[in-house]
Amino acid sequence: MSAALEVLRAAQQGDREACEQAVLENNGLIWSIVRRYYGRGVDPDDLYQLGCLGFLKAVQGFDFSYGTCFSTYAVPKIAGEIRRFLRDDGAVKVGRSMREQAQTLYTARERLRQSLGREPALSELSEATGLAPEEIARTELATNAPESLQQEMADGLTLEGTLGTEAPEEGLVERIALREAIDHLPEKERMTILLRYFKGMTQEQTARVLGVSQVQVSRLERRGLGHLRESFEA
Repeated sequence: MSAALEVLRAAQQGDREACEQAVLENNGLIWSIVRRYYGRGVDPDDLYQLGCLGFLKAVQGFDFSYGTCFSTYAVPKIAGEIRRFLRDDGAVKVGRSMREQAQTLYTARERLRQSLGREPALSELSEATGLAPEEIARTELATNAPESLQQEMADGLTLEGTLGTEAPEEGLVERIALREAIDHLPEKERMTILLRYFKGMTQEQTARVLGVSQVQVSRLERRGLGHLRESFEA
């Protein structure tokens, strides 16, 4: 048996180091499938993690006695995992009016960046577009996908550090799991977590956007993090 197949067999038997080695040795194969699905509204890193998940499922299901080339078996598994996500769990469907608002915001932001020489404030965007701060927040949250558990916010905190838990599936699908967990939060808790941890806003800025007090933001944030922690510990 070749060294590559020995690694795959060890991975199939639950050897964590072998799983990691198998993924690394097949990175080219995984990325070759991932690139087919660019431009579908999902970040390439998320697609790659989906591809890794499909690859690991292929490892678990591969029958070494069949004599089939592993890559032949793995390709449809990798592609299938990505297609399933895009079909069932992919990016939130955004309405036409929301897309138009997003384009208006993008154009206004770029114009203000050039004229001001810096990132425009929320109030400046609101004045330039005629959109209320709440509308701007909703539009940006609807059209921008959440990023990583390790992304730092304004005060240097990360969701991973705040939740105090390891990433699910040893980090291979952490961003997907995070997206799903946040999507299930009550609306105000979801908005609070996204504004605080993915837009990097302070509690004071978040309170202005949501039209609530800073004390309420603090409570919403604690409740939202509590619900996320429960999701990751379940």
